Order: sequence, then structure tokens, then C-alpha cells
Amino acid sequence: MPQHSPLHRQEEVAAAPMRVLYLIDSLGPGGAEQLLAAYLGYLPTIGVDATVCALQERNGNPLAALIRRLGVDVFTLDVTRLRHPGAYRRVAAAIDRARPDLVHTQLEFADILGGLAASRRRIPVVSTLHTIGRPPAGTRDSLRFSLEGWALRRFATKVIAVSDGARKDHIRHLRLAPERVITIHNGIDLSRFRLDEGTRASARAELGIPQEAAVAVTVAVLRPPKGIQDMVAAMPAICDRVASPHYLVVGDGPARDFLEGQAAELAMTDRITFAGDREDVPRMLAAADAFVLPSYTEALPTVLAEAMAAGLPIVATRVGGIPEMVDDGNGLLVEPGDRTGLATAVTAILSNGDRAVRLGRSGAARAAARFDIRRQAARLVAEYRQVVAGVGRR
Repeated sequence: MPQHSPLHRQEEVAAAPMRVLYLIDSLGPGGAEQLLAAYLGYLPTIGVDATVCALQERNGNPLAALIRRLGVDVFTLDVTRLRHPGAYRRVAAAIDRARPDLVHTQLEFADILGGLAASRRRIPVVSTLHTIGRPPAGTRDSLRFSLEGWALRRFATKVIAVSDGARKDHIRHLRLAPERVITIHNGIDLSRFRLDEGTRASARAELGIPQEAAVAVTVAVLRPPKGIQDMVAAMPAICDRVASPHYLVVGDGPARDFLEGQAAELAMTDRITFAGDREDVPRMLAAADAFVLPSYTEALPTVLAEAMAAGLPIVATRVGGIPEMVDDGNGLLVEPGDRTGLATAVTAILSNGDRAVRLGRSGAARAAARFDIRRQAARLVAEYRQVVAGVGRR
């Protein structure tokens, strides 16, 4: 069980538990879903009586089982689109069933339907936005984006951005009132990434990666905006400069076939391992010497905090909230799509073990100071209590 300071324990005794309903589009393998599961490991210990409602099933909703193991009630609605017959009634019934003091919505459908239903019941709404940027004008995504912005402006008492860069983006593109948008960085359970020395060797042996290899790893859903195609394209140049390099790709998604084909065309199949979805991400990180995230857009990627906690130096792109996490103290930043720069940065770290260790240690200290889930959970509960007490309501 997580340990808390005496101040936290006094607050727990003094404050009655709040009933909070977490409405989220699904409990698939995405970052927002994983962050919710991480928070729910701590929120019940600091004054939250939590219930989770997923609007739909995606990829089997694997995180539902994890959340249930934490002792949190989870149920799923069959709401697969905004115009789904009875969508609003189902969400409203879910709120009536949970009888919450506050509704916390996450992701598009939940923000729209949950915000409307909760507002009509005079229940305060907190919404967390996990993405950044605006979809192209005239697209269906753009229409939903505009509708989500309307719902947040009209119904959300407070909006949480996961980085300062994302906060500025939301205020600009969604036209949110600045005083109602706050930043709470994503949090992680640091203890999950403190693994023994034997983990590195056993993980490499399982994956078929040579023990002497210099390994870069990416953990992500495999889709084009993650930029993994740029790292695959950079591998031949890295192989020319680094002794025994290897690239480990952890995750699955719609771009996997393309990426595997790209690796084959470049004759890199013996240098690149596609490990698929894994539940043992800390172990996969332990197998590596550096972490690479060549994304084209990010709000604040939790996986970077995890890699930092695992003691890995970072190579990432200068987009969204990433510069709030990575600088020359714990890694290297490159421009998105710059394959030459990416190869140079990865080479600079994989070819200098002392530098990699130094950057990794600095990153681990930064993760402990900025991204500890216990600290972030306490901040979130404090915001809940302000909202429920009426602070900041319009």
C-alpha cells in the first residue's frame, strides 16, 4: 500500500470520501486509459470513492480487469458513436446509478455526453484533455472537436491539461477560459521501474537480443503520428556508427505491418524486434540502453516519464509537452521528421555509455521529483474538493 506523509493522513481522516464517477470513452490500451488505472491505485487511499464507466469496448477493454483488481467498480455502456440511439439516456442513467459528488470525464464522447448529463443534474464536472492540436478543418474529427470544445466551455467546471504546452493549446483552439484550465502533469508509480540487475539479461534472452547489443527502445501504439517509421529509416545510419545496435519496438497498432515491411526492405529485420503489446513494460525498458520517441505530436507522454524512471536517457522530438520533460540534462531533442538528426542523436547516446548513464540518472531524479503518481493524485483530490465546495464555479 502506498505510504503517505502525516499531513496526508490527517487530511484523510478529516475529509469524508467523495464519490467520483470516471467517465471515459473506453478502457483500451491508450495512454489516457492507462493513466486513469494508475491514479485509481492511489485515489481511494486519499479520499475518493471511485466508480468507472466506459462508454464502449475497445480491444477488449483490457484495463477494466486491472481496475477491478484494485477494488473499483467498473461497468461498460454500448455507446460507440455520439448519435448512437439512446446514447445520452445511457450516460445519464450511469450517472444516476453512481450518484456521484463529481463527474470526471476523459476523452471526446465522455466530455460531450457526460458533461451534458452531469450538468443537467447540477453535478460539477472536471475534464482531462490528453491530446494536443486541432484536426484539419472540414473533417468529421474537426466537427467533433468543435462540439467537444462547446461542451467543455458550457459544462466543465475545471479542465485539466497534462502539460503547460497543452494548456496553451487548449485555451487557443478550444477557446477555453484560462482561469478554468490548470496543468497537472501525468503521474506514474515509480516503484514499478526499480528492477533488479538480472532483469536486463533475462529480458534480452527472451526477446532474442544479444546481451552485448546497444539497444534503443520505443513503447507506443503503432500508428504514423508516433514517427516510428523515422527511427526504422534511421537504423541503417545508426548501424554504420554504433557497434551492435538494436531497436526494440514494444506495442501494436495499425502501422505494424507497414513498419515490419519497411524493416524488411531496409534489411534490418535482424536489428529490429517487434515485441507486440506487452504487460511487462518495465521489464522491456530494463532491456534497453536508451528510449526513443520520434512523435509528431504529443501532449505529455506518460511513457517518457516511465522511461526516465527506469533510468534511460531519452531521444525525443521537440513537440507538445515533451520539452517540459526532456532537455540536455536527461536526453536529446530533435525536430519531428528529421531522420538524419534522429540517427545522430541516437548514435551520440548509444556510442557513449558513460554519457548515457549520466543522463539516465538525471532523468530518474527528474521523474521522482515531477511525475510521482502519489503527489499528482494528492493534487487532483485537492482540485476535486475545491470544485465540490463551489470554488471556481461559474
